[in-house]
Parts: sequence; C-alpha cells; structure tokens
Amino acid sequence: MKVIIAIDSFKGSLSSTEGSKAVAAGIREIYPSANIEIVPLADGGEGTVDAIIAACGGVRRTVAVTGPLMEPIHATYGVLSDGKTAVIETAAVCGLPLVPFDKRNPMITTSYGLGEMIADAVFQGCRHFIIGLGGSATNDAGIGMLQALGFRFQDQSGDSAYIGGQSLLHVHAADAGGLLPELKECTFTIACDVRIDLYGSEGAAYIFAPQKGADPSMVKLLDHGLRRFAAFCLSELGVQINGFPGAGAAGGLGGAFTGFLNGRLQSGAGLILELAKFEEKLKDANFVISGEGRLDGQTQMGKAPLGVAEIARKHGVPVLGLAGTVTEEASVLNSNGFTSLFSIIRSPITLDEAMKKEQAMKGLRETTVQLFRLIRAIERQ
Repeated sequence: MKVIIAIDSFKGSLSSTEGSKAVAAGIREIYPSANIEIVPLADGGEGTVDAIIAACGGVRRTVAVTGPLMEPIHATYGVLSDGKTAVIETAAVCGLPLVPFDKRNPMITTSYGLGEMIADAVFQGCRHFIIGLGGSATNDAGIGMLQALGFRFQDQSGDSAYIGGQSLLHVHAADAGGLLPELKECTFTIACDVRIDLYGSEGAAYIFAPQKGADPSMVKLLDHGLRRFAAFCLSELGVQINGFPGAGAAGGLGGAFTGFLNGRLQSGAGLILELAKFEEKLKDANFVISGEGRLDGQTQMGKAPLGVAEIARKHGVPVLGLAGTVTEEASVLNSNGFTSLFSIIRSPITLDEAMKKEQAMKGLRETTVQLFRLIRAIERQ
C-alpha cells in the first residue's frame, strides 16, 4: 500500500505538515507497513516557504524589516540549498494577520518591508527568487516594495510617495537611479493562484480590499489609484503593470513584479508540486489524500488541492478529499479528479471548537482510520 498525502493547511488550525502527520497516523493504524509519502502543499500563501524547503532543502533566515503599518517587525524567509535561491512569502512581511483588526486600512498599509527582505536576500548572494503572493494586507501596487529596492516615486511637492494605497493617487514623478544594480542579475518566479486584474469591478480593490479593512468609499479611491498608477507607469515609464491575469494579486504586487522586475507568474500549487516531483511519486501509488479546511465551489478555481487531483487523475490514482467543511457545491470536484469527499467533523460542534489544533488533528486521524478500514475490508473480499 502506497499513499501520497498532499493536503493544504487548515488555515487557523493546522499547517500542511501537521495535518499530513495526522492523516499518516490514521493510515498506519490500519496499514502499519504502508509506504507513505508526505508532500507539503501551499498555493503561494501561508506555508509556501515550508513546502519548498521540504521539497528542495534549505535554511531559514530571520531579518528585521518594516511591517505593513510601518512598524519594525522580524520576518523569516528561506534560502534553498543552492545558496542562490530565496523563497519569500508576502504574508510573512505584509500579511493581514500582522495588522490588528481595528487598524486594517489598505489606504495606509505598505509593502515596503517586502522590498527590504528582497534586498537582504540580494546582499546574501541570492539571485533567484520565488515569491509567494497571498494573504497581503496591502493594496499599494507594490509601490512600497519598489521604493525599498531603490525606485523613487514622488508627489507634486517632491516628497516620497510610498505609504499605502493612498500614495497611488498622488504619484507625479519617478526615478530608477537608485535601483539596486544586482537586480539586473535576478530572476523572479511569482507563485500565485489568484488570476484577477489590477483594477475594475473584478480587480484588486473591489475583490479583496474589503477584507483588508476598506469601506465602500475607500474601495473606489483604491481602484482609482490603481488605474491612475497603471496609466502613469505606462505613459511615463513604459512599464505595463496591467492587462494580464494575476496583475491584481496581493493588492497589485503581481503587476509590480511582472512590470518592473520581469517576474513570471506561475501557479503556486503547480510550482510546489513540480519541485516536489509529485507526478513521479504517483507512478506506483494506490491512493492520494488531499484537502484543506473547506472544500467548496471555490476549490475548483485553482486552489492547491485541485492541482493535486487533476494530476492524479491523469495517472488514474484515486483521490480522497478531507476537509473540515464539505459544502454541497463541492460535488463539482468529483468531476475534476476527486474520487470522494469527506468531512472530518463527526458530531455537532462549534466553529471555534472545530478549529482547535487538537480537535482538527483528531478528526483527520479518525476519519482516515475509518476510510482505510473500508479499503482493507474491500481488499480482503
């Protein structure tokens, strides 16, 4: 019996690795000698550094940077075993959990610290970057990050403009003279499964800014700022930061990386599965187990478990989906590679209780035990 476990984190409860260990423990209760391979999973958001280091080897480096509210924080990124590749999660530097709920305001939150972290990795000798976009608290089109790397954007009075999404409304001039020269040697792979545009009704401000603290009037201003900044970049700098899927990811960081740093947008889940050689591992597998905190209609919109299921389907390997919640809309996943879907909640329980780490791990292990009891009984017939 060979089983591959590739589940995403249960956000707020378990990391990918923690959840995978609980599933593995359940399998071994029924198949003690099972060959189990764990593939940590992420989609460019939380857990991306851990997943890529698990696949490729490497170390973590903690640095002092500027947080989303311009406060000093310490954040960690990964340096892979080649010593030349840095793996950075946007969420670790300017993520929403770093901003207290009552202070969430994308008009003022900044991506400046992300640029500082990239600069630190450059000074450490890194020339290749994997940037995970996801979970940001910002809507500044990367203007903060770019200024930390040496770009200078000014308003009409000549003052620097990098404090949050509001700065996009006032950019009047730009100068790249202070840009880190080493950036010309760097490549940027952007792990991102969000395919929205920079602005418009389906853009960064309207889709994601409300959850970052923006009220309706702020959303309109932020969207206007993104439109204005994109037009400025094209007319004054000859830089295109809009007009392609993913430009609006992480409050416009997708556009900034692509336009200013020649970044290449790639599916986060797809990149991690590729680095982990997931497809090779499938060749003699009996089952794949995937899932996340909630399996629903949005899972089919490019989330990490869907990538797992689609690849497994190509090889004819059954995929069992586990989640805290499995909605009625999730049945569409049965047509996209998932053989069957199961909730790990086994009795009426509050959401707060269900999200406790011990409860989530217990649910994963016990549900897995029951599934593999059934599999063993079928094998014995």
